[in-house]
Amino acid sequence: MQVEVRPTADGSSTLYVPALDEHYHSTHGAVQEAQHVYLEAALEPALVAATDTVRVLEIGFGTGLNAILTLQRSLTAPVAVAYDTIEKHPLPPAVVADLHPERYLLNPELLDQFSQLHAAAWDEAVPLLPRFLLRKITGELQHTALPANHYQVIYFDAFAPEKQPDMWTDAVFAQLYAAAAPGCLLTSYCAKGSFRRSLKAAGWLVEKLPGPIGKREMTRARKK
Repeated sequence: MQVEVRPTADGSSTLYVPALDEHYHSTHGAVQEAQHVYLEAALEPALVAATDTVRVLEIGFGTGLNAILTLQRSLTAPVAVAYDTIEKHPLPPAVVADLHPERYLLNPELLDQFSQLHAAAWDEAVPLLPRFLLRKITGELQHTALPANHYQVIYFDAFAPEKQPDMWTDAVFAQLYAAAAPGCLLTSYCAKGSFRRSLKAAGWLVEKLPGPIGKREMTRARKK
């Protein structure tokens, strides 16, 4: 899949996919979007409630932005983080090299961890830090066997429904519901009514939240 590296308003990089006319992140700021939608709305509440390891599932590893920000948070988190991420199109090393994480990761140690995120072997668990376990899974979500009642957090970061409709079906959200532990939080930048209806059809309790900069609303869902 051909991609182009492009800057966003907060200085962080995103990727543009000409074939889909779609960006990986908000052009108003990739980091601010990731922090608002995924870390603040899903990870932080899970960390507060946790007494043991918080298990995160990310749909769409992409540039590794959500993963590196979660790793950064794990440095001061009260519990460990086990991070699973599914990606159909892993980025080639040349594209990763053009992302310039030094523009938003001011800690030199995190720059090294960012490189390790991308260099880590696929389809096996890799302990990047004593309290951060990474497992990158190649392939399609629909064909991935997920453990039942397992995850406390799900970052749903697929391309928009009109660009990747097969990722936004009732069956997908039923699959994720089965993999979610009771109380699991699923968040997404998307606020479309069809998305919320599919979540509800799968059993999720759904709420609207204020969106990140440049977007009025976002979605958070909780497993009963």
